[in-house]
Amino acid sequence: MKSYVSRILFCAALTCALSACTAGKNAPSQGGKEIGVELPLLTSPFWQSYDSYLSHYAAQYRLRVLPPSNANGDTAKFLNDAQNMIAEGVDGLVLSPTDTAAVVTSLNKAQAANIPVVTVDVAPDSGKVFMVVRADNKAYGRLACTYIGDHVKSGEVVQIEGDLASVNGRDRTQAFNDCMAKNYPAITVLQIAARWDGERAASGLEALYAAHPHIKAIYMQAGGVYLAPTLAVLRRHAGLVPAGTPGHIVIVSNDGIPQELDAIRKGEIDATVSQPADLYAQYGLYYIDAALRHKTFKPGPTKHGSLIVRLANGMLEDQLPAPLITKTNVDGKQFWGNTLSQQ
Repeated sequence: MKSYVSRILFCAALTCALSACTAGKNAPSQGGKEIGVELPLLTSPFWQSYDSYLSHYAAQYRLRVLPPSNANGDTAKFLNDAQNMIAEGVDGLVLSPTDTAAVVTSLNKAQAANIPVVTVDVAPDSGKVFMVVRADNKAYGRLACTYIGDHVKSGEVVQIEGDLASVNGRDRTQAFNDCMAKNYPAITVLQIAARWDGERAASGLEALYAAHPHIKAIYMQAGGVYLAPTLAVLRRHAGLVPAGTPGHIVIVSNDGIPQELDAIRKGEIDATVSQPADLYAQYGLYYIDAALRHKTFKPGPTKHGSLIVRLANGMLEDQLPAPLITKTNVDGKQFWGNTLSQQ
């Protein structure tokens, strides 16, 4: 009997080893549909955070997410990576385009191969996608404008733009400028075309200081890449004065990364818009799973507190909430930047 029981236990152990013990925590993601993911860059803490959430939600939706490709801000590399994933025969694609016009080439190839696509953070100019997972980027610009305008009233402020080849850069820039022109005519906006590049942001701000030494505020369209270089420039010019102190430069950012929240606590910056890295990962995979299950959606409120809208190009976009964080609510547990280590 002892020998018989031993053989049973051995076979059970062998079966578990061969199946990778699928009862494990991350097991559901191992046997599902194969999903290719392309990131725009991994030098940004925001995209590093988004990447860190993917494995968790892959397990939740029983998807097998391939190691994400990193375009590193290079549109040609992005297109080549997407083409390679299509050629490999992935079941679905979750893309975050570096260029909203150029990505149409990849969308057309995916459609021809019958591979559904969800885009995250960015809405393509045209083409076919199952869903765009994004927040209202025009609201980012308006929130920054209102905060700065209410605190500055007049004088010169700097807007460190994103890449205007991206709809996100265009939306944030246009909304900020329109809001300033309409509501705060005594404020002059100085632009830095930084293209989501920290070095461009730093060099542009350095150049502005020579001719405009008395700027009163800065709007950074992407804290993930602009925060550290912007604060470094201010330190070099003795311009990093704590909030509430005379001479303080009001700074509003976008992203909601932990570094921005710490900077708010220290009084280095005043506010940021919490772009939902966690929800981008969750609903990017949620919608690609829905596409593979042939589900359909229509405009209107969702059960997860967002709003699906139909864009001018006919695409559906799930606009996830992106609240403003200031010193009054910076410690809120509802912000992913405060709970990232707990995922």
